[in-house]
Amino acid sequence: MSTPTGFMEYSRQLPADREPAERIKDWEEFHKHLSEEELRTQGARCMDCGTPYCHTGIDMAGGTSGCPVNNLIPEWNNLIYRGLWSEALERLHKTNNFPEFTGRICPAPCEGSCTVGLIGQPVTIKTIEQAIIDKGFEEGWVVPNPPEKRTGKRVAVVGSGPAGLATAAQLNKAGHTVTVYERSDRIGGLLMYGIPSMKLEKDVVQRRVDLLAAEGIRFVTNTEIGKDISSEQLVDDYDAVVLCGGATKPREFNIEGSGLKGVHYAMTYLNGTIKSLLDSGLSDGQYISAEGKDVIVIGGGDTGSDCVATALRHGCSSVTQFGTHDMAPLERDPINNPWPQFPNVYTLDYAQEEAKALYGKDPREFSIMTTKFVGDEEGNLKELHTVQIRRIVDETGRKIYQPVPGTEKVFNAQMALIAIGFDGPEQTIVNQLGLETDRRSNVKAPYGKYQTNVDKVFAAGDMRRGQSLVVWAINEGRQAAREVDKYLMGSTVLV
Repeated sequence: MSTPTGFMEYSRQLPADREPAERIKDWEEFHKHLSEEELRTQGARCMDCGTPYCHTGIDMAGGTSGCPVNNLIPEWNNLIYRGLWSEALERLHKTNNFPEFTGRICPAPCEGSCTVGLIGQPVTIKTIEQAIIDKGFEEGWVVPNPPEKRTGKRVAVVGSGPAGLATAAQLNKAGHTVTVYERSDRIGGLLMYGIPSMKLEKDVVQRRVDLLAAEGIRFVTNTEIGKDISSEQLVDDYDAVVLCGGATKPREFNIEGSGLKGVHYAMTYLNGTIKSLLDSGLSDGQYISAEGKDVIVIGGGDTGSDCVATALRHGCSSVTQFGTHDMAPLERDPINNPWPQFPNVYTLDYAQEEAKALYGKDPREFSIMTTKFVGDEEGNLKELHTVQIRRIVDETGRKIYQPVPGTEKVFNAQMALIAIGFDGPEQTIVNQLGLETDRRSNVKAPYGKYQTNVDKVFAAGDMRRGQSLVVWAINEGRQAAREVDKYLMGSTVLV
């Protein structure tokens, strides 16, 4: 333990963010940083619990409790307190291949299950994690570390998102020759094209990709398995294949008027903006612009919030975000949402902070459902019709949404962005290989084993578990690599 009374002596401190009204003028990261002395103080708040729930990583009550990659949080908190930064980095890399990603974009379920949070504010875990890896790069401690020898086994990884990169990194460490296939023009998958630059700057992603390439991983872009190379050919050419293509099929939203011009799926909107920003600083115009438009974002999750922030940077006239869920309570409910569950409390995400700074209020509408889109005579979206809803349990025990009579409303809008989640992976590879799927169309591969019904073929990440957190994708990529290594060699050196 850093200091036995640190959690009583020191208050939780987070780094300040750039002012919302200023940061919406650019696409740069919006967080500032704590000093080393401030980070040392925050590390001193860690209790080094006898049972540290912060790194348990379990599903609980529909959410995640603790760190899914089982980061050794109390250990590197103590090392930071003692000023042992390089040792802290070594400890962090033992469990997490990419702390520079999770330290920026993870919702920090570790903090939700921090024991200090039982009676006060949790330890500033996520901030310390990011600081450790950022200092590691700044000091030159993070360098290519290729394996000393190769096994002669060849593995193909399909998809270069967090699961694919984690799988490739671990298998390469074990000495296998790894090729990663990506259908986009840049490596990174969700990390590159799904998350806006102000949350995760793309040079941070590219820095890690370059490091992995220097360690011997081969990356192939602009190549879609199932089209450019058949799935069967890939299996024939390699000793093992790991499918990490993500859950990229958007959940359909087929209501009246959904085909109108101005109605778009969120990832089409986000991907286009990020690619245009990277290619030309948006000067090529090859993206869907919200400039001068009243924008409605349908979906209350992270993707919806990213749409809000992107629309603000485009220069929209207004933006409103719809969610079917109730507004969360201001304080944690000790009965229905006890520790160590992830705390369900009212907060403003970065995007809502920005909208509030610009328009004077939280942009979210809660417990609301869109009933139809209405267009003008030229087929352009002009308004959304909505109704308030309440969730009830029907006679079969299902939870359903029931419209509340008399709460109908019309919102003016020239753009609507659908951010209601995903319906599993695209099915081209699944059909070509005859892979078994679960009831949600995800590839069936038991958790902890990751092997499909087809010999040599494994699956990990969102393609196997469905839409989830980046940190779960890293977890599954690491575990899948261990199982592939065991399959190829009879035993494994990976943990």
